[in-house]
Amino acid sequence: MGGMGAYDEEPEAPQRPSGASGPTEAGEPSGARGAGDVRGAGDARGSSDARGAGDARGVPATGAPSEAAAAHKPAANPEPVLTTEPALTTEAVPPPKATEPSDPAALPEADAAPPSDLGPAPAPDPLPPRTGVAALSPAYQIGAAVVLAVVAVAACVHLAMVFLSLAPANTVTKAHGQAVEDWVYPEFEQNWKLFAPNPLQQNIAVQVRAELRAGDGGTRTTGWVDLSAQDGTAIDGSLLPSHTQQNELRRAWDFFVTTHGTDNRPTGSRGSLAEEYVRRIVVMRLYRMPSVREEGTIERVQVRSSTTNVAPPPWSRERVSLQPAYRELPWWQVSAAEAAGGVR
Repeated sequence: MGGMGAYDEEPEAPQRPSGASGPTEAGEPSGARGAGDVRGAGDARGSSDARGAGDARGVPATGAPSEAAAAHKPAANPEPVLTTEPALTTEAVPPPKATEPSDPAALPEADAAPPSDLGPAPAPDPLPPRTGVAALSPAYQIGAAVVLAVVAVAACVHLAMVFLSLAPANTVTKAHGQAVEDWVYPEFEQNWKLFAPNPLQQNIAVQVRAELRAGDGGTRTTGWVDLSAQDGTAIDGSLLPSHTQQNELRRAWDFFVTTHGTDNRPTGSRGSLAEEYVRRIVVMRLYRMPSVREEGTIERVQVRSSTTNVAPPPWSRERVSLQPAYRELPWWQVSAAEAAGGVR
């Protein structure tokens, strides 16, 4: 049985003595010698393992099979031959390829993403606050839209009426001329005196006096009150003077002059309207004065204009009179509603 055990063990391939050179045995892989040479080159002292040393002394290894048995049984894993001579090869050795690990966890700590020390991500910036109409509630937005629509429609109608009043006679003005005049005159009347070849070079002041009935039944006539001077005083030094202070009285007097002749009689259908317009303005202005309002009730008023030429510049040879010229209108009876202050 002892002999059979020796044959059951796998025989080892005979080793060549350390430092021996020569052709390898038959059946040895082509790369075995190169591998052995590399190993031998790494061992600078040319040492070998114990079995190699034993083979070099000619002492057979324990339990090794006979040479005949080794000849009939091929070596399963022949070991490379160790040698101190460097391997001679003409094949180029490719450089090692750097491979990336498939597992991200296997990455080095240096390549791994650094932990976030900034805490949670900042919240996005809030939206800017809404302004204007967008800041209103839906109900107020609807109300604002309705108001804007009404204003837009009124502005369009006004522009259309003013345009029709200035345009030449056409089908619309022939059919609706009275409606156009009622809308435009007298507040929105347009003229082109500023662009005339000979612009206005006069200062015209509108003055008024009134006949008052006192509480005891007596009457008193006031002095002339310069309404244009009052408007000029209110305008001077004002950054935003009102439209009425600048134009109401002046435009009313222009309207009266263009609709009346030099005898102060109406020349057209709008004469009576111009007269009523001027009278209501002066009565309203008189009632604003405490001295008139406290003395009694206005029964009649009389209006006049004071026209003064503008002095020419010093370098001009033009000579004009600087004395005022007056145009007095007849006394106008004030109605009961106007006398009671109904126009205020």
